[in-house]
Amino acid sequence: MVVKRVCIIGAGVSGLTSIKCCLDEGLEPTCYEQSEDIGGLWRYKEEAAEGQASVYRSLVINTSKEMMCFSDFPIPRNFPNYMSHSMILQYFQLFVERFNLMKHILFKRKVTAVTKRVDFAISGQWNVTVVDENGKEESTVFDAVMVCIGHHVNKHLPLDSFPGIDRFMGRYIHSREYKEPWEYKDKRVLVIGIGNSGGDIAVEVSRHAAQVYLSTRRGAWVLNRVSHNGYPIDIVISRRYLGLIPKPLLNFFGERQLNSRFNHSNYGLQPSHRFRSQHPTINDDLPNRIITGSVIVKTNVAEFSETGAIFDDGSEVDNLDFIIFATGYTFCFSFLEVDHTLTVHGNVVSLYKNVFLPSLSRPTLAIIGLVQPLGAVMPIAEMQGRWATRIFKALAKLPDCTTMKNDTAEKREAMAKRYMHSQRHTIQVDYITYMDEIGELIGVKPHFLPLFLQDPGLALSVFLGPCTPFQFRLQGPGQWEGAAQAIRTQWDRVLAPTRTRVATLPSQVSGLPSKLFSLLALIVAVALVLWVTI
Repeated sequence: MVVKRVCIIGAGVSGLTSIKCCLDEGLEPTCYEQSEDIGGLWRYKEEAAEGQASVYRSLVINTSKEMMCFSDFPIPRNFPNYMSHSMILQYFQLFVERFNLMKHILFKRKVTAVTKRVDFAISGQWNVTVVDENGKEESTVFDAVMVCIGHHVNKHLPLDSFPGIDRFMGRYIHSREYKEPWEYKDKRVLVIGIGNSGGDIAVEVSRHAAQVYLSTRRGAWVLNRVSHNGYPIDIVISRRYLGLIPKPLLNFFGERQLNSRFNHSNYGLQPSHRFRSQHPTINDDLPNRIITGSVIVKTNVAEFSETGAIFDDGSEVDNLDFIIFATGYTFCFSFLEVDHTLTVHGNVVSLYKNVFLPSLSRPTLAIIGLVQPLGAVMPIAEMQGRWATRIFKALAKLPDCTTMKNDTAEKREAMAKRYMHSQRHTIQVDYITYMDEIGELIGVKPHFLPLFLQDPGLALSVFLGPCTPFQFRLQGPGQWEGAAQAIRTQWDRVLAPTRTRVATLPSQVSGLPSKLFSLLALIVAVALVLWVTI
């Protein structure tokens, strides 16, 4: 089986990096994008177009630039650490220009069917049917397919779970349709759901509405984007050495730290589950809106009336004008006709490492970006693309079907034990663990001891510093000669957009105590390294 021509569906983040991964392996990619430009989720539109991801105007990403960039293309140092959708799109445009990807993308092409060829068991080939903007249909044969459609398109609107919604006389929408807060001026608004979208929308609307109510079934742990010393939160917590700390201790210290900022119980947000048993909510302003009364936290909605809502605790809110359901998304592959094992039930699909279908006789289909990481999705999609293209080229191999199914079942069981039962946790992965797992399969996971012997300073940065994507370009296939320098200069890129005014430090800050602290930190770091490697 020789794979050469690869179909890529979608020109968002997963599709763009998949094109580059194909080119890196000498494959011929053709990317079909149903809209008129690149960007996917991150291309803002005034209206939520059918069949396409959609964001609101004020959206700012929850992962910082050093953690979310592609592994051989750092985001410019002058870009802010947390970027708006327009800045992210600008970065994607730079990426496309740098690697000359645009010529491989066909716009305004909607993929309507992906089916196996008659001789699939031998050739592994697919028939891909596409309809252009004029309604013209064509079918093309490809040696492999990479599905890069994401999972923020099909809104999850569980109206059956909310008795009385049919008699509510106000207006209700899903968060996918939310764009700007102006229409909620002086209105009474109920937001249902305390994920990232629900928190953002409640905060923004509360600056214009007469009153906002935020309904949550379970509560949430709320993180601030800005962490210790003003650094981005993911730069602080995404570090390899933290994996050595027992999970109960991480829960204890994590919860203590979060409650020291504001006591979640006092704010009606305290969940019954532990910190690491739920995808956290990133929101800088929610506590401020709660303490000023602009947002009032409520329990789950038990029932709607014509003009308001009754909650599980028996309290009521009347004279509601709007309801915004921030209840997440579902995913499906309606164009993909493989077999029953790819059917999605309750947002669960059986994929080996979230990418490959175990029962497929030829590994020529890859689902890219179908993850909900505790971290950035961009580097994960890139890693998946690197792995998939090496599988296509037979430079890496998958285990047998039984092994893949057992691994998938074990991962699902472990996820069920760790996370509370929720639709949003069906495709959950830990950033470092997952990146290392896939990286090991293709030989790009950092090997610490050889790295330490070669460059102790760099090794310490890899082990003790943030696990930035450049670590996966230091060794093995796809090695990038600029990776080490990118790691050495990552703190400069973190600080550059905030150091817009030169500040003079008091002399006592830069004296002997600072030097002693640095020496102590180095001694502790070396001790940790020796303990891990012996």
